Amino acid sequence: MGLEQYKGDMEMCCRCSACKFIPMQRVNGLQYANVCPSVSKYNFHSYSGGGRLNIGAAMLKEGFNYTDRLLDIVYNCQMCGACGVSCNYAMDMEVMEPINEFRIKCVEDGKTRPALDKVITGLRKHGSMVPATGKRGDWASGLNLKDATKEKVDVLYHVGCLTSYDKNMQKLAKATAKILQKAGVDFGIAGDAETCCGGRAYQMGYKEDFLSQAKKNMAMIKEAGVKTVVTACADGYQAFKVLYDKFNLKGGLEVLHISEYIDKLIRDGRLKPRKKVDLSVTYHDPCRLGRLGEPWIHWQGKKIPGDRFVFDPPKVYRRGTHGVYQPPRDVLKSIPGVRLTEMTRIKEYSWCCGTGGGVNESNPGFAQWTARERIEEAESTGAEAMVTACPWCEKTFNEAISETGSSLKVYDIVELVETAIS
Repeated sequence: MGLEQYKGDMEMCCRCSACKFIPMQRVNGLQYANVCPSVSKYNFHSYSGGGRLNIGAAMLKEGFNYTDRLLDIVYNCQMCGACGVSCNYAMDMEVMEPINEFRIKCVEDGKTRPALDKVITGLRKHGSMVPATGKRGDWASGLNLKDATKEKVDVLYHVGCLTSYDKNMQKLAKATAKILQKAGVDFGIAGDAETCCGGRAYQMGYKEDFLSQAKKNMAMIKEAGVKTVVTACADGYQAFKVLYDKFNLKGGLEVLHISEYIDKLIRDGRLKPRKKVDLSVTYHDPCRLGRLGEPWIHWQGKKIPGDRFVFDPPKVYRRGTHGVYQPPRDVLKSIPGVRLTEMTRIKEYSWCCGTGGGVNESNPGFAQWTARERIEEAESTGAEAMVTACPWCEKTFNEAISETGSSLKVYDIVELVETAIS
């Protein structure tokens, strides 16, 4: 394991720069052709997916010489995966996996960022990636929700760190709970026993802390006898659905994002959005619900000797096409009065909100720059509001809007659904 296993992938990079843009067949103009926030912001090849692969290959060959500039390149990346899906539009090679491993090696070698170390210290102490003020389950006061650690339930609603503790985001937890109650779902929460999914720690390169959190979560889920986990956080969704599976921790657990679950409840007739919500919207695909939310593919094989990058059996690559794209759009279309207009960069080629990979903590200016780019694209559609399906996206977009004075509104999909069924 580690960076060495991707030596062939890194050496295969031919510096074609496909990782910097959406595929040429999808480009309809210069303005929204970029796909990688890092190279778009810093305008130097090293900050692209291919640049990072070139550096990784050189490091394996010549030794790891950590400099301030190198670490600046490593950590100013949202780990959004856009470079990988654009490359894999035409190429068969791993892009995000070696970039992840490079970040992990930096952490293992003690080459970290103080801001990220601080976050991880909080995670180790309190089981949260955000400051833990009060108790994790305080948001549910008065809602009469079941405790999944004490009562048998069909569904565990994993709330997530930001939605549990951030006073401005707790509205999303309450909206989700009310939607599930309205549909008659037998669900519960873990309350104060819930702990971080670990996904954001993995993005930052703290693999061991991620594994520690994953094992704690799966032990709690197994003890509670829960078969289905529903999360409204894209980071949590990717952690439970993809990363836990990658490390053989998920087992037979069913993992659904709330947009998938609401879509199912509507199709089954258990939820009926009847109230008109007169709003023109555009939808933002969160990275870890979309391209990085694609199921993990377990492949075992070997590289055939020679100068061709050929495997036996043929290796199947994740190209981002099987993420969660249609369910949230179908939910929006089911709400009377909502009119959906798409942005240029959507689905697996969506532009990142800016908050991933620890950038929000280590370089908030870059995170806000990335968010502003997406807000401008959303405004270009003429929509009144941007709808997303992740609290981190909503938080980051609203912070950027407060700085720019934009009139664009931002909603999580659960907010509109709650309004439509109330």
